Amino acid sequence: MDIEDKINIIKGFAHEIITEQELKRLFETKTKPTAYDGFEPSGLAHLPVGVYRPLLINEMQQAGIEFHLLLADSFAWINNKLGGDIEAIRKAGEYFLEVWRASGLADISKVKVHWHKDFIGDEEYWKIVLTIARNHTLRRTLRALTIAGRSESLDNSAAVVFYPSMQASDIFYMNIDICQLGLDQRKVNMLAREVAEKLGWKKPIAVHHNLLMGLQGPVKPQQMDEDSRKDVLITSKMSKSKPDTAIFVHDSYEEIRRKIRKAYAPEKQVDDNPVLQYFKEIVFRIKDEVLVERPAKFGGNIEFKSYEEMEKSYSKGEVHPLDLKETLAKELDEIIKPIREHFEKNKKAKELYEFVKAQKITR
Repeated sequence: MDIEDKINIIKGFAHEIITEQELKRLFETKTKPTAYDGFEPSGLAHLPVGVYRPLLINEMQQAGIEFHLLLADSFAWINNKLGGDIEAIRKAGEYFLEVWRASGLADISKVKVHWHKDFIGDEEYWKIVLTIARNHTLRRTLRALTIAGRSESLDNSAAVVFYPSMQASDIFYMNIDICQLGLDQRKVNMLAREVAEKLGWKKPIAVHHNLLMGLQGPVKPQQMDEDSRKDVLITSKMSKSKPDTAIFVHDSYEEIRRKIRKAYAPEKQVDDNPVLQYFKEIVFRIKDEVLVERPAKFGGNIEFKSYEEMEKSYSKGEVHPLDLKETLAKELDEIIKPIREHFEKNKKAKELYEFVKAQKITR
């Protein structure tokens, strides 16, 4: 695979690449670049974590990238996830690993898995943290707290203030080339790049993937900064804390169908349409064609060979939202079914699922 093909794979899922020129140079000079994504272990896995992320990892692997997964147990503890119970958080991390293995959408056996608990015992890690903290302002830290789902309020615990410097430090501690995180993590990746330039460290490339929208559709933030479009995408993302607007990997077909039938999907509207987005970002990453079944009186079955065909047809009103919703429910159920069944049949997986399911979700 040549360099242009590798870059096109990344461009195929990236909302933005900072910068494409740096990415090209990386592929030219390194045969096995490294990338990472990090997760606070908490709650049950939904589409973004259990399905979408493995799909992106698979594509990064196809581009010859060595992928690192960081189970950010320390961050979940700082962020008071699962009531700040560190042992419960780590069990949730084990559950996440079980989800990714069960998905079969990426070769997890070749992914390097890190637990953040192993970082915090190393004094070298804390040297990086303090060095980064010394080289940006408290104002910048407060602005970056949105990466943890927190506001800039001074009412946050003092521990939360460590969050941005620690997350930026993870990049350098693991010697990562590409930060392949969601668009909602942009502020900390930009902080890492700026500090790296200031200190003469290797500057990480930021590849921010799209955020899957919740079934409720676009949610306008109360306050919007200079890039209002990004704000809307972030505030509209699928959230585990709003279970009726999220699809979980344990949902039955009936539950998936019930939720999707209520999804925001105005006729002919392509932008900010979660139903179309799930076809684009998930279904057509797995399948080359999709059959939409419908009665003969409504035009009969119609087959789409690409997402672009589907989008064009929908924008013209040739396909009704309900027809796409019914098809999407079937497609997602087919993708989720192996994960759901794994947690029903595997004893260890079932125990982890029951444990995480029983936990009270806190913030």
